[in-house]
Amino acid sequence: MDQPVVLITGALTGIGRAAAVAFAKKGANVVVTGRRDEAGKELAEELRAFGAEAEFINADVRRDDDVRAMVDQTVARFGRLDVAVNNAGTEGRPGPITDQSPESFNDTFDTNVLGVVLSMKHQVRVMQKQGSGSIVNISSTYGHAGAAGASVYVGSKHAVEGITKSVALEVAEAGIRVNAVAPGPTDTGMLTRFTGTPQNKAALVAQVPLDRLGLSEELADAIVFIASNEASYITGHILNVDGGMTTS
Repeated sequence: MDQPVVLITGALTGIGRAAAVAFAKKGANVVVTGRRDEAGKELAEELRAFGAEAEFINADVRRDDDVRAMVDQTVARFGRLDVAVNNAGTEGRPGPITDQSPESFNDTFDTNVLGVVLSMKHQVRVMQKQGSGSIVNISSTYGHAGAAGASVYVGSKHAVEGITKSVALEVAEAGIRVNAVAPGPTDTGMLTRFTGTPQNKAALVAQVPLDRLGLSEELADAIVFIASNEASYITGHILNVDGGMTTS
């Protein structure tokens, strides 16, 4: 479609924000969601400056009623939903397994896993009626490579990848594609919080064959591609965008 309708969760910062800008520059109508009204409205205004129609919806992906309303309001505003990018996520509480608790587990999985499940539940509901749609979940290279000191986060992203593949098989006959993009170390606020110190961040960069952090804009380009008709024969795929980090 010339002007696809795109819904992005966790769109106010980092990769989600970069994806919103990239879709707007391509001429899409964009709905951005998050939990901060002022930042969300400012982003929607910024997207309109690119000539896009854009709206902000306050939604918490951990709440089924919020997610249902988010999807239904998108369809009420634009008439359909062509692309959904499920980007809302948290790094949780990094640290050894002995430091984890039921609370740290639930906080991480509620956002990273339940949020994706609820989002796809309502996105698929709409896309099945249309007979088309493209869903992109945001995972992490840690979702299949693992990382010391990040067991709960890794587990949550591993779950996202398994769910992505399962739902892709479930909805393929309905004309819906479901894929995931797995970022490597990317220069975002989440990475800064996750690594904790400049030394830890530098050590992570040293593991990347391209010898640098990825940029949110580079991840956004990958998201736009795999969501688009140019990737129409790709579904159930985990696209690594990681500077070669997982090639070995």
